Order: sequence, then structure tokens, then C-alpha cells
Amino acid sequence: MSPATGGNGRPRYHLLSVRVENRAGVLARVAGLFARRGFNIFSLVVAPTQDERFSRISIVVDVESAPLRQIVDQLHKLINVVEISELDPGDAREAELLLVTVGVPRSGEPGLVELIGRFGAQVVEESPKATMIMLVGETGPLDEFEAGLGRYGILEIQRTGRIGLPTLSPAT
Repeated sequence: MSPATGGNGRPRYHLLSVRVENRAGVLARVAGLFARRGFNIFSLVVAPTQDERFSRISIVVDVESAPLRQIVDQLHKLINVVEISELDPGDAREAELLLVTVGVPRSGEPGLVELIGRFGAQVVEESPKATMIMLVGETGPLDEFEAGLGRYGILEIQRTGRIGLPTLSPAT
């Protein structure tokens, strides 16, 4: 059993895309719901949508902490929730962003240059003592990249959590 799958072999984490009214306190109500019910949030990202009246909350939920249907039903009860979509990995594009600073300069480490190239990462800043790198992609490759960076001394790291959108249909 991998950390991404539960004891039944099914995905342990599900990505919910929740469109909410863009109002003060909405995020606190959503987070409060999860806290009160004991639902575990693996990651949470909030961003505006193309319509300034709404925001999108991308929530990766741990379905071992509560049944997915129960989580969705409870979210629907919140007054500022407009729409909830579960993004099936087979029918969605998911990504996250990783920013990391390692304690070596890129120029002095051929192995680091090779790792950056193999994963398609980008050097965003460099000093004589450190390199800041950015990578956007799916969770698995980001995990692998992060593991590969371990030998270079990770000084700081930040990941956004997963976001996603449904794949485009032929009519789109």
C-alpha cells in the first residue's frame, strides 16, 4: 500500500474543486467544517476565478478520515458554497508548484544540473552558496525531484498543494 492509496487499493486522497462566493470568512467556515467533523485536509489552495464574484478552493481530502460522500454533503450545507466537483485523476489535469533552495551553487554540481534538466525544473535564483529551483508538475515527479535534491542539502522548501481542472472535452 502506497501513501497515496488506502488499504483497499483505491486512491486515499481525492481532489475537490469547490467554487465559493468571494466573501470574507468563507475559507474560515470551510476550514471550521473540516475541523468540527474531524475531516483531514491533505492540502488546500484558494485562488480567485475568472469571475471576481467567486473563488475556487482546491481541497485534497483524506477519504480514510471520512467517506467522500459525507464530506461533499457537509460542504453543500455551507451557504457560500456554489458548486463542488470531484476531480477524478483520469478526467482532470492536476499540478502543484515546488520552490526549493539547496545549499550548493548549480555551477559546482554537475549532478544537480543533470537532475534539474531531467525533471525540467528551472533555476530561478543563484548565489555562490545556494540555488533556488522551481518545478511545476504532478505530485509523484515532484516527490521524486525533492528526494533527489536531498543530497544537495535542502535549506528551504515550499509546495503549493494540488490544484486541478477537468480535461478538455472535444467540444471545448
